[in-house]
Amino acid sequence: MSIVSNHPPRQGRNVELALVITAVAIVLLAYVNVGLATSGSIPPGTLALAGGYLALAVGFHLVLRWRASYADPLMLPIVTLLNGLGLVMIHRIDLANGKSIADGVALRQLVWTGVAMVIAAIVLVVLRDHRVLRRYTYLAGAIGFALLLLPLLPVIGTSIYGSRIWIQVGPLSFQPGEIAKIALAIFFAGYLVQTRDALSVAGRKVLGLTLPRARDLGPILVAWLASLAVLIFERDLGSSLLFFGLFVAMLYVATERVSWIAIGLTLFCVGAYVAYLVFGHVQTRVLLWLDTFSPEALAASDQLAKGLMGMAAGGMFGTGLGRGRPDLTYFAESDFIIPSFGEEIGLIGLFALLMLYALLVQRGLRTSLGTRDGFGKLLAAGLSFSVALQCFVVVGGVTRVIPLTGLTMPFLSSGGSSLLANWTLVAILLRISDHARRPPPEVSGPSPVAEARTEVVRMR
Repeated sequence: MSIVSNHPPRQGRNVELALVITAVAIVLLAYVNVGLATSGSIPPGTLALAGGYLALAVGFHLVLRWRASYADPLMLPIVTLLNGLGLVMIHRIDLANGKSIADGVALRQLVWTGVAMVIAAIVLVVLRDHRVLRRYTYLAGAIGFALLLLPLLPVIGTSIYGSRIWIQVGPLSFQPGEIAKIALAIFFAGYLVQTRDALSVAGRKVLGLTLPRARDLGPILVAWLASLAVLIFERDLGSSLLFFGLFVAMLYVATERVSWIAIGLTLFCVGAYVAYLVFGHVQTRVLLWLDTFSPEALAASDQLAKGLMGMAAGGMFGTGLGRGRPDLTYFAESDFIIPSFGEEIGLIGLFALLMLYALLVQRGLRTSLGTRDGFGKLLAAGLSFSVALQCFVVVGGVTRVIPLTGLTMPFLSSGGSSLLANWTLVAILLRISDHARRPPPEVSGPSPVAEARTEVVRMR
């Protein structure tokens, strides 16, 4: 006779705390390395900066112990390490541009990091159950589309380098599209949970693919037209690709139909070709992609060429933190922070960074698989895929796999709106993972199986 007993999973909070301390130690080592390489001495105030960053990370860890004790124990250390290394590289680029930590971008980024972590902690405290978000499906959709269209307003909308994706109120500027991707992920998850049965109905079979019914093509066509509108009116190729790719991926997860992927790729190719024929800035990016070192491309922009040469100078092991020249590339602290890392930590170090992102996405997808409700599955999968797609688009753009899109690397690149959005995204994933890993409540009294066995014995 075998006895079956339930063993609750380990919470992993002590492991998380140890990994968080290790992550901060790695960041501290990198910061000291930059100081020794650039000035030959340990930067002043090193312990104060390290203590402040450690206090933020440990404080977030304590919130997890309090409100989400079964949350995934690896997400916070990964994000802490990525965010900290981004701060170090931004500070290193400030030094190369002759700026101290007081008047450079790094201090502002550190302040935004603190604000983002506090807001993410508030999300964890307020959002006790992710399923509550399903009540606001259409409200989230309205907010998401409103945020995408907000930069088009004549007073606060601002166009920077040809892309109208910023709003500016006084001295503060913000990119609302970063927040829009979270709102749209909530909307897509709630909508697809309600309609996935209809979207899964088989239609005609063409070339081995079972296509959906014509009446069910409306949602993907609407998403396609909306992404084209973002590309046309805001000239933002990155947000358009991220928005449409997010919807297609969540549609596939909801229906498990490969035909939706085929339809999405077809619509994307058609839209990209039309955009190439109509818009000059898309033609320029394609030229930079296909023939980066041609005289025509260099006359338009030598940013991509300098980024490639910087990574080539780093080679396999890199020049060392503080010993390269990432400042020669424009926007080395934002759009081109991956080439900055590639130059100074080399191909091996860059692969290590990408493995951290891959592990973060894997933990998010694992959370999606373990969640017991359909809305949570779709939301976790959508948020995880948005991080994966954004990383692919950024790394693919700076390495000439695909044309440049203008997106920034999550947690590494400078920018307050990106930090706020991505830390909030991680907080929602942590909340869903707490629900997925938390053991179900025990039912008091005898189980139904035991009662049935007792009844059989009585009948005998």
